[in-house]
Amino acid sequence: MIRQKIKKTIPNNQLGRLIVGVLLVIGGILGFLPVLGFWMIPLGLVILSVDYPAVRRFRRRMEVRLLRWWHKHRPRRKKDK
Repeated sequence: MIRQKIKKTIPNNQLGRLIVGVLLVIGGILGFLPVLGFWMIPLGLVILSVDYPAVRRFRRRMEVRLLRWWHKHRPRRKKDK
C-alpha cells in the first residue's frame, strides 16, 4: 500500500478561519444528510480553536478525556513467553 502525505492549509486570516470553522461545524450537525458527515464537527472545532481560547479549552478537555478513555479501554497485548 502506498501512503501519500496530503497537506492542506487553513486560511491565513482570522475571518476566513471563522467562516470555514463555522461552516464545518454546521455541516457536521447536518451529518445525517448524504453529502455531509459527522467528521466535520471535530475538524471545524480544531480550525476554530486556532483563534478562540474558549473553543481551544473545550477541544483540549475533550482530547484529554478521549485519550484517558482510550488508554483505559484499549485491548492489552499479550506478551509472548
